[in-house]
Amino acid sequence: MFDLLWKELRLAAHPSLYIFVSLGALVLIPAYPYGMVFFFAMLGVFQSIMYARETRDIYFTALLPVRKRDAVKAKLLLAAFAQLAQLLVSLPCAFLRTLYLPDGNPVGIEANVAWYGFGLMIFGVFNLVFFTEFFKTACRAGVAFLIALLPSALGIFAMEAAVRFPGLAWLDGTDPAALARQLPVLLAGILFYAASWLLALRVAGGRFERVDL
Repeated sequence: MFDLLWKELRLAAHPSLYIFVSLGALVLIPAYPYGMVFFFAMLGVFQSIMYARETRDIYFTALLPVRKRDAVKAKLLLAAFAQLAQLLVSLPCAFLRTLYLPDGNPVGIEANVAWYGFGLMIFGVFNLVFFTEFFKTACRAGVAFLIALLPSALGIFAMEAAVRFPGLAWLDGTDPAALARQLPVLLAGILFYAASWLLALRVAGGRFERVDL
């Protein structure tokens, strides 16, 4: 598994992916819709898949002494690395924001525990839809991205809108009591992300095994 990920990071990842990973620092902006941070990570994954298609990296990987399912796993590992790395980059920035800008985010949800949970859910939906659609043919990356973008964008919109309802205002809090109350959202996000990643691997791997390269 490590060798597959290392190969992706050294050969297959588009350079822009690392720029988008660093955009986890956008949570330092005082008034910014933080759901856009997740969009940039998804865009980086899409561009890397496009890059892999144009450089025939997927064909090259299939020629290696690995199963075609392992070629799918390599791309999913790259996506997971980028998405989780972006969240890790954002962690110290979110802490600094809470420390020095305690007034909250006037345009959407705060970068808090619930935000991370929702982000993992959004990433999970994107991975499941994008990779299962792309590996039907291993070439129509643009179509797969547009199809995956719709439910992901709806998820971002729902997250940003939820904190506007009085009964869900605790999702926007950064005080210790609110953060503790948000822990189930984070746990649900972790479980959903892991389950959707495994399901994407199973479905996309099965579809790619039927593709004639």
